[in-house]
Amino acid sequence: MAHNAPDSRSHLQIDTTMPHSARVWNYWLGGKDNYEVDRQVGDQVREVYPQIVEVAQHSRAFLGRAVRFLAGEAGITQFLDIGTGLPTADNTHEVAQRVNPECRIVYVDHDPLVLAHARALLTSTPEGVCDYIDADVRDPGRILELSAHTLDFGRPLALMMLGILGNVWDDAQAKKICDRLVAALPPGSYLVLEDGTDVVDPQASARAEQTRAEAGDPYRLRGLQQMAEFFENLHLLEPGIVSVSQWRPDATPCGVPPEVAAFCGVAIKPSP
Repeated sequence: MAHNAPDSRSHLQIDTTMPHSARVWNYWLGGKDNYEVDRQVGDQVREVYPQIVEVAQHSRAFLGRAVRFLAGEAGITQFLDIGTGLPTADNTHEVAQRVNPECRIVYVDHDPLVLAHARALLTSTPEGVCDYIDADVRDPGRILELSAHTLDFGRPLALMMLGILGNVWDDAQAKKICDRLVAALPPGSYLVLEDGTDVVDPQASARAEQTRAEAGDPYRLRGLQQMAEFFENLHLLEPGIVSVSQWRPDATPCGVPPEVAAFCGVAIKPSP
């Protein structure tokens, strides 16, 4: 089952003159759902930081591993995915519903192109549900209000915030948004967070951050301490806050993959 949350505001127009992080990310992943302005920004960032494509690929793989753990071992059946991005392979609902077809997923984004593609392509299993909300991460109240039409906030759920808080430049505002969303979760819920960091290659990261800001697509890179603050009062699962490439990686003959400049963590909300 798939349906749209009330007040989806689908009449919003797509602005092809300004870059959008979801479409730039789609370009780095080899997708075709982007515009010339997005490709220009993507190329500018890749020129000063060639590893950005590898970051995007490892971030996507982390999503799959985290959702498989949550839907499987952790027994989570509800997912609130903020900053959906454009659909690619192995989206949150696809991974979760392969484990448990009854999983319910609410996607949140604020780009009309993302929402249009989501409604067309992100179809649920008959046993489960997919909903799509048009809301900005800076409006957590709206997100919580509309997602409650689909998700039961009386039962544990997973809050997915992958590559989204970097779009909130102010550190205090980003922390406030995260705290507001986590506060609405019942005990036993999980926060899955991933964002770019400047600790792996500070000089290249600084150039990339400046390039995106100058191109009109600002993205804030944060250090380990700043990222740790998002998990305040939560219990971090092993291995803690690490590079997305090193969070419970799949076994390969090559061993543990090298760090990339995006860090992540998965944490559970304990009982009071």
